Amino acid sequence: MQIIAEAQNLCRSFAQNQAVASVSLSLQTGEIFGVVGPDGAGKSTLLRMLATILQPDSGKIKICGFAVGENSAAVKNRIAYMSQRFALYVDLTVEENIRFYADLYSVPEEGMSRRIDELLHFSYMHPFKKRLAGRLSGGMKQKLQLICALIHTPELLILDEPTNGVDPVSRRDFWRMLQSLAEKGVTILVSTSYLDEAERCGRLALMHAGTFFKTGTVKEIISQSGFEIAVWRSEQARVLFSELKNRVGDQGVRLFGNSVRIRKADDFAATRQLVNDLAATAGITGAWESDEQPGLEDIFVRYLESETQAKKSDVYDLAIVEKGKNAGSSVKIAGLSRVFGDFIAVDSISLEVGQGEIFGFLGPNGAGKSTTIRMLCGLLLPTSGSGTVVGLDLKSESEKIKQRIGYMSQKFSLYVDLTVAENIRFYGGIYGLNGESLNHKLAWALKITGLEGLESSQVKILSLGFRQRLALACALLHEPSIVFLDEPTSGVDPLTRRQFWSTIRDLAHSGVTVFVTTHYMEEAEYCDRIAFINNGKIMACGSPEMLKRDTIRHRIYKIDRKISAEQLDRLRQLPGVIDAYIQGAGLHIAAASLPDSAGLHDVFAGKVSESSFREVAPGMEDVFVQLSMVGIATARNEEYNG
Repeated sequence: MQIIAEAQNLCRSFAQNQAVASVSLSLQTGEIFGVVGPDGAGKSTLLRMLATILQPDSGKIKICGFAVGENSAAVKNRIAYMSQRFALYVDLTVEENIRFYADLYSVPEEGMSRRIDELLHFSYMHPFKKRLAGRLSGGMKQKLQLICALIHTPELLILDEPTNGVDPVSRRDFWRMLQSLAEKGVTILVSTSYLDEAERCGRLALMHAGTFFKTGTVKEIISQSGFEIAVWRSEQARVLFSELKNRVGDQGVRLFGNSVRIRKADDFAATRQLVNDLAATAGITGAWESDEQPGLEDIFVRYLESETQAKKSDVYDLAIVEKGKNAGSSVKIAGLSRVFGDFIAVDSISLEVGQGEIFGFLGPNGAGKSTTIRMLCGLLLPTSGSGTVVGLDLKSESEKIKQRIGYMSQKFSLYVDLTVAENIRFYGGIYGLNGESLNHKLAWALKITGLEGLESSQVKILSLGFRQRLALACALLHEPSIVFLDEPTSGVDPLTRRQFWSTIRDLAHSGVTVFVTTHYMEEAEYCDRIAFINNGKIMACGSPEMLKRDTIRHRIYKIDRKISAEQLDRLRQLPGVIDAYIQGAGLHIAAASLPDSAGLHDVFAGKVSESSFREVAPGMEDVFVQLSMVGIATARNEEYNG
């Protein structure tokens, strides 16, 4: 197979910081190669060098047979690059944005209209051809950016975290497009912090601190991991997890929904007995299930723990905000609505959130989540309806609400040119803290963030994980009764995400209500209850297990194999199949029962037997997709008239 791109020993530094350290890779025609890692790993710098935007300090790059630096024009005509930041013109329509990029790439006018229509139909964006880009949802903006990058039919497509902050339905749609492009011969290099997306790549590299520490196919990386995962399941898994963590720490132990996942090591027999003893002592009924292969996240976390020697420590001691579990509601709203002109952003929703509860608020991009949170935080007055937050009225006491809540936005909100201590003192001053009280809170914030000794360091030198911890600590300085977290772990590494959610659980245990939004469906499993909003309406509300039980009314079948876009379309047409979609490295089929063997043989050319399929329990992503699909088909088929 032809090599489209290759790089040898690439290095790039910024001042004293080495962003990329001696990275080499090669990309073949029509493959999807994933670069996986957290913010700050060096992914963007690597991709920008391959896109000829940055010059490496050392090393060589060759694209489509041309040496970068020697024939830049020939290279740039054969590649397309999509950055993390939206590069769209919000006051231009979808079609006008595409035509603008066509002019940049010197695409001939002849045949351009046909090409634009092909791309719009390919992306399900044709109904929005005349819509202003500024009025698109986040997922639609990402698809429009991809269309703009494809207008000149590149041989190499370079995508820098194209789905960061995008909901699971839009991410699935986006990856359908990537798979179709790869099957047509386009080589795709994509960076991501979503490890489930990484499993869809043909090959991938796990990146941390500027280097690749694992490369290969998903199967190769998993088979070389050298460990397995033991799974203990119970409706009271959280209780046992808390007890187990107090005994052995949380290294190699993970809570996931109603199960405790334990990385098996040489001393696992003792850990297994400890779990059995703890369950018996606490009167918890549970059972061991079959061992599982590790996922990419398990492998990533193991590497990070070995690198950092991460141990259970006191950085999450939240005794200073101890409030005790009290009965009552932190949030209570009835018939709450918000209208902008003729657009109903939030449509008569009712919710009640108890004190000390971890409450998840999920929904696709543009569903009404941010508008709802802004009303609950006292930043936006409702158009109609009523409600209280910490007992204060949304309409008449909005200023008081602001003083009683903590808020951590999706976008980093601290001052990067100030030091760690200066940020803490600044926010403490806003909340009315001073003197010894502020000094006490400063020491506490440094402790729970693990930033002791870095008080005088500018925030801009911190990793994203430490910045997020610092932002959370600043939001908690005034001991709020409720904290609103808007996608708090977007882009951070898996180990930091686990530690962050350990903090969230400790907050809830101390009586603080946590109202959180996320697009990581595994994080949804950690919530006590979840409300799902779509088109401004609450579609469902309940525990993760209840939503999976009540929402999914069909069976989910899994097969561990790759499938082409054409096969996937044919599979969806089989009688009884409700949906079929790529899930990690395999395939999920939603159906009332397994399709007949004749239909399967026809789709897979006789290469797959019915015994290859196994029924699996639905996950939160299945719930998210099913609830999100309400209204999507209508939106795709209705022309925009505005």
